[in-house]
Amino acid sequence: MSLWHSDPRKDKLDVAKYAPDVAVRDTMYGLPENVAFCKKCVISNQRPNSTVEHKHTSESKKTTINFDSEGVCDACRNAERKHDIIDWEKRRRELEVLCDKYRSRNGHYDCLVPGSGGKDSFYQSWMLKYEFNMNPLTVTWAPHVYTDWGWRNFNRWIHSGFDNYLLTPNGRVKRLITRLAVENLFHPFQPFIFGQKSYAPKMAARMNIPLIFYGENEAEYGNPIADNSSAKRDYTYFSTTDDSEIFLGGTSVRSLIEDYGVAMPDLDVYKPSNPAELQEKGIEVHYLGYYLKWHPQAAYYFAVENGGFEASPERTPGTYSKYNSIDDRIDDLHYYTTFIKFGIGRTTYDAAQEIRSGDIEREEGVALVRRYDGEYPERFADELMEYLSLPEKEFPVASKQFEDPIMDREYFDALANRFRPPHLWEYANDEWKLRRRVFDQN
Repeated sequence: MSLWHSDPRKDKLDVAKYAPDVAVRDTMYGLPENVAFCKKCVISNQRPNSTVEHKHTSESKKTTINFDSEGVCDACRNAERKHDIIDWEKRRRELEVLCDKYRSRNGHYDCLVPGSGGKDSFYQSWMLKYEFNMNPLTVTWAPHVYTDWGWRNFNRWIHSGFDNYLLTPNGRVKRLITRLAVENLFHPFQPFIFGQKSYAPKMAARMNIPLIFYGENEAEYGNPIADNSSAKRDYTYFSTTDDSEIFLGGTSVRSLIEDYGVAMPDLDVYKPSNPAELQEKGIEVHYLGYYLKWHPQAAYYFAVENGGFEASPERTPGTYSKYNSIDDRIDDLHYYTTFIKFGIGRTTYDAAQEIRSGDIEREEGVALVRRYDGEYPERFADELMEYLSLPEKEFPVASKQFEDPIMDREYFDALANRFRPPHLWEYANDEWKLRRRVFDQN
């Protein structure tokens, strides 16, 4: 069966759905019809929760961040618990007990830390090794396209005293899956998320390391508060027993092989672990942020002081910051796609987190959103469009599934219009505009 991808530049836009005064507005992705903004931070109720990524298809419906009766989001309520309720000395003692249980006595690795060499992975691995006397092995799923400073930070991380396994998947397969993730889901970051979630458990099983530490729980950013009631990460995020449940770039494994010419061995690195093997080897996945109070900006200063961490030389497109998610050039494009799909750009994410951490006031966050949110990322644009292109010479089978396998800015912008929810966007005078914005309420 052909899965031919039509050229979005030939689409006829139904402008009536996006009229400023249209009475009935279609929603997409299961998002709430009425847009609201948190009273404490700047996040909107359109923010999707983290989910089981290998089940993500074009038909998937999102669960979104919860707002309570006072109009405050779960992430802000979670932050209140962090600042006012949780006994962090008690949590630290729990971590000491956990480390004592697993600490190696013979020099073998006793825990595994996935990371890219960013501020958070540096902080968590450094604390485990030098503060809690553990012997961590670090593992890295390579970004799509390293930034120069991201690559330098990766090397600084390793040279600050850590062994590391760097997995760089087949470049052509990763490019194909990324293009499919953009075509089907408008989600260029998805292939990295696969590795981020699945590579560490696989390596832990292979190396017989029963304890894995991730950084902060997704509840820090909006997943249900109840998710942060346990230190452990649920197996469902990174394991399955059924290959038919696995979709990469919104495409089944079977289709990738039969329609796109991918060899089965090249997909193994993307597949989740078998839960039976993880259970047999007693592998536990913990969030270090459950035990230690997580502060992203403090982690940045910590990484600078202890490892020479290097911020981006310029402001990151779409936001005001220079130290968050700076390893991968495709990050810029990823946050632009979240702006299209959910009305939430990179500034909103950054400002909301810094408001919760007490680094800035809400008024300042609103002003930053007004100034930077939704900015198109120009700095790596040509390189990223080339990365998303599938020329016939390199992709003789897969390229035939696309009316035009070459991606450029015009193609990308036309494709974006397929993913704009009418309840979020209006179109008038040849211009797109969000119907509701956090600064319109201020």
